[in-house]
Amino acid sequence: QVRLVESGGGLVQPGGSLRLSCTASGGSFNDTSVGWFRRSLTKDREFVATINWSGAYTQYGDSVKGRFTISRDSAGTTVTLQMNNLKPEDTGVYICATRPLEPSMWPSFYDNWGQGTQVTVSS
Repeated sequence: QVRLVESGGGLVQPGGSLRLSCTASGGSFNDTSVGWFRRSLTKDREFVATINWSGAYTQYGDSVKGRFTISRDSAGTTVTLQMNNLKPEDTGVYICATRPLEPSMWPSFYDNWGQGTQVTVSS
């Protein structure tokens, strides 16, 4: 399996922005969908966003719609999550995951997970 490596997390003030990356180490995301989930004190794996293999289809969790954007590069090795207007409730460990073919908002459908990157939104 391709190893997933997340980066870009950090501490940011409310209203700020961060850009997370999920990189496929030792392979690519060809023919796979990629999802972002977040783990917080109150939720184990909350759905954030997903993108299909071509990048033509995206889906977002209700709490991040209009603020976050998921995209993938043409080489098929990196998926990016642009996070704007961050709120304290966005705090958590952001984890990317992959599954074959079609995207899904359900974490149980994903079979390959990264280690995550910490995002803290606080003043």
